[in-house]
Amino acid sequence: VLLFYKYITVSDPEALKRTYQVLCEKYNLKGRTIIAEEGINSTLEGTVEDTESFLKEFLIDARFSDMQIKRSKGDGDSFPRLSIKIRKEIVATQFPKEIDPSVATAPHLKPEELKSWYETDKDFVIVDMRNSYEFESGHFKKSIDPGMDASRELPTLINKIKEETKDKTILTVCTGGVRCEKMSAYLMHEGFKDVYQLDGGMHSYMEKYPGEDFLGTLFTFDNRLVMEFGGEREVIGKCKRCTAPNEQYQNCANAECNMLFLICDDCVSSEGPGF
Repeated sequence: VLLFYKYITVSDPEALKRTYQVLCEKYNLKGRTIIAEEGINSTLEGTVEDTESFLKEFLIDARFSDMQIKRSKGDGDSFPRLSIKIRKEIVATQFPKEIDPSVATAPHLKPEELKSWYETDKDFVIVDMRNSYEFESGHFKKSIDPGMDASRELPTLINKIKEETKDKTILTVCTGGVRCEKMSAYLMHEGFKDVYQLDGGMHSYMEKYPGEDFLGTLFTFDNRLVMEFGGEREVIGKCKRCTAPNEQYQNCANAECNMLFLICDDCVSSEGPGF
């Protein structure tokens, strides 16, 4: 599974979609891609040979040649099909137009630097910019969960974040980094001074330091739902019904809810997936 993004001006999103789709189909890739005038955000799955051949061709495009590519083990069924859509944003934040990561965003902190922060017990706090249900199955030590159900909710939580960070050094984190580009920029726009973002997101840190400093497992927006990178780790997720340790997500059976939540096999067997 390939995970990558880049904020860069795309003058003709339709043209990029056409060439991108032809290339994906050439190498039998499935996955989800969003293209906008502000850039690209993509997760694709295929064989190692096909994904590497795809990258070799795609990265010839000078606009994307320097993109950071995250790789993880797939199961062949992470995505049902290939989906490529054109949207206004590559992450749906609905922030003001002046929040432009290609112009100004927080400095990128390398995984090695974050490791040093942990080892030296630096006084910092991690603001997890994912949704709360993602936070429940796994997150970094020293993290706070602002309480979002969607990225667009960040502006309503600024005061809460200020209270919980108390002028400490802030590191924003998300799965692969794309959300933090805008989220960290928004914090800076709102007057936060000492703000960084984790380069490559949680994915890059867990690749380099499996089982270290990250509690639990990593939620992912594909059919795997969670993934791990090896190493010894603690299971911190809890079943919503019985509170037993659990890392299995289910969709609520209630159509009006349809939320993802953690629920163990025993509770599903006895009461079904509704919540």
